Parts: sequence; structure tokens; C-alpha cells
Amino acid sequence: MQSRMQKNKRLRNLVALSLLPGFGPKRVKQLLSRFPDAAGIFKLSKTELRSVEGIGEASALTFLSFDNWGEVDKIIDQTDTLKARILTLADEEYPGLLKQIYDPPILLWYKGNVDALSEPGVAIVGTRNTTGYGRKVARKLSKELSESGLCIFSGLAHGIDAIAHQAAVDTNGKTVAVLGSGINWVYPSENRDLANDIVQKNGVVITEYPPGTKPDAGNFPVRNRIVSGLSYGTLVIESGIQGGSIITAELALDQNREVFAVPHAIENLSGTGCNFLIKSGAAKLVQTVDDILEELPGSKNVKHRTSDAEESGINSWKNQELDDVSRKICTLLEEKNYQIDMLSDVLQIPTSQLLVTMLTLEMKQLVFQKAGKVFGLK
Repeated sequence: MQSRMQKNKRLRNLVALSLLPGFGPKRVKQLLSRFPDAAGIFKLSKTELRSVEGIGEASALTFLSFDNWGEVDKIIDQTDTLKARILTLADEEYPGLLKQIYDPPILLWYKGNVDALSEPGVAIVGTRNTTGYGRKVARKLSKELSESGLCIFSGLAHGIDAIAHQAAVDTNGKTVAVLGSGINWVYPSENRDLANDIVQKNGVVITEYPPGTKPDAGNFPVRNRIVSGLSYGTLVIESGIQGGSIITAELALDQNREVFAVPHAIENLSGTGCNFLIKSGAAKLVQTVDDILEELPGSKNVKHRTSDAEESGINSWKNQELDDVSRKICTLLEEKNYQIDMLSDVLQIPTSQLLVTMLTLEMKQLVFQKAGKVFGLK
């Protein structure tokens, strides 16, 4: 009973903090880091509040004078009426990856399976104005990533977002839709059925905006930090040089997450953003789902569905006709990945000569190369 009372108190206090002017996600995160007992947060003195970085005299007085508990209870009652729930930064279920970002949302309204938020996954984003090529690639890669056991994170927008969510639903995989509006205001309205399907199929729809919040344009760039923050990496499938998808990619880089991009024909204006990300070295070029899987933490343990030939071991290096040097390289890479200079030292082979062999092994799809000329065995 006490635990439930504490949880309710914690929820009310954190909803109250969300109403305080000047107490954004970063400041509240600092406050909770200093005083983790959210249930007792409004018992703090001015001196204790001032000890938190970023809280000055004016902010402390605003905090201490808060008395709008009626609005707090109204928001909680609205949430209950909508059959939604609120996840707080202080809850055990709060996803660890999202907690790591600079300004994690203090509150998340949600419908569906909250555990999906902590599933390992990839954000998939792109333009609303898709081409046939973009739609085809989005369906293919989203389906294969979902079949590999990864959760698909996106923003439920028209175009690439909706295709990614739908592919996950169709493969009975998990997907998370992050809204730029209140939990009762799915935007665009055409995706309401998709949102319901996500909830029904063990996924979850979430938002940091309280019930009734309209889908204002300024909300969407802000919510993109959640899409990238929940994910191990962000895949941009089709995007112009400006827009939400590029913002999400930039946020992912700031959050120290992987960024991937699909290349496009040079005359395709809706793909210029992807080409720019690749050209500038900000994103890894993606041709197949393996290009993504091999970069993710624990990718060796991902339930990856490859072709029948690969599953039967036909493409294993042990079944290939390789020269002695190539076999030595593959044997070493079975143990761990090697940077080219380290591999050169171990094998006592000049780097220039070794790179030729590595290129041959790459073309045979036996090894892969990561940034910094680090090689691993497929």
C-alpha cells in the first residue's frame, strides 16, 4: 500500500514539475540526480534547491510557490479517462537508452506495451513525399530489421515513418510510434488505424505532450530526440537536405548513436539528404540489412534471418577456397575485430598488401569493414 501511495505521490510531483515555467527536461533531470526521491521533492528547502546546478533564486521561488495541484489532478484524470498511462523519469520501466540523452522527457504518456520502449531497436525516418524507390526500400529494410528481432522506432508521419511501422506490424514485430501531439490526438488522422494496430500488436504509442496538445509544427523537431534517443541507431531512407529526418540524424550523432543512410540517384531531390550524410561521413551507406546489423551492439546475438544459403553455412569462410593468408585472417577475426594496422602487426604483412586481401574478402562477403578500417568476420 505504501509503495503505491509513494508512486502516486511521485507521479503528482513530476506532473507538477512539468507545469513549472523554466523547469525543462534538463533542469528536472539535474534535480532528480541530486534528489532522486521524487515523492518528497516538494519538501525541499530553498537552500537545497539552490544547490542544484541551473536552479537560481527565481527558479527556486517559482518552485516553492507552486500551488496548482488542481491542474495536476486534472491531467492525471484526463489520462485515466483516455485509458492511457504516464511513465516518469523516476520509474524503473523508463528506458535506459533514453535516460542517457541530454534532455530526456520527464513524462511519457503511452498506450500499449511499455516494455517495447526498452527493446533493442533502430529508428527509421524519412520524407513524407516518398518515391517508389523510397517506399520499396523502406518496406524491405523495415521488414528485415523487424524479422531480425529489432524494434522499429519512428514518428507515425506520412511516408517512410508509416511504412516502417506498418512493416513491423505486418511481421508481428514490435514498433514504437512517437507523437508530436497529445496521446488523444493522433496526427495525421489517416494513421489512427495504424496507431491502434501498433497498440494491439504489442507495440506502444507515446508522447511527452499532455492530453489535448495539438500537433503544432514546433513539436515535431523536439520529439525527434526521443525517436533517436530510444534507438541504437537511426536509418534515414529518403530525405531532402533539410527537414525532420536530417534533424533526427543530427540528434542521433549528438547522442553518440549510429547513423545509417540509403543512397539515392543524383537526380532524386528527395534523396539529397541521404547522399549528403554519406558523403560527409556522418552516416554509413546501407545496401543491405547486414550493413546495419553489423554496427549494432550485440549484433552477433540478433536473430538475423539471412538467405537460405547463408543459414546453411554455404558462405562460411571455412567452406571457401581461400589462400593461406586469407584463412589466417578469418581465423583471427573469429576471435575479435581487428584494426588494419594491428592485423598487419600480428600477421607481419605490409598494410598496403593486406588491404588488397581484405578487399577480396569483403567482395566475397566474408568480412565487413567499420569506420577507422576496423574489420570483422561476417
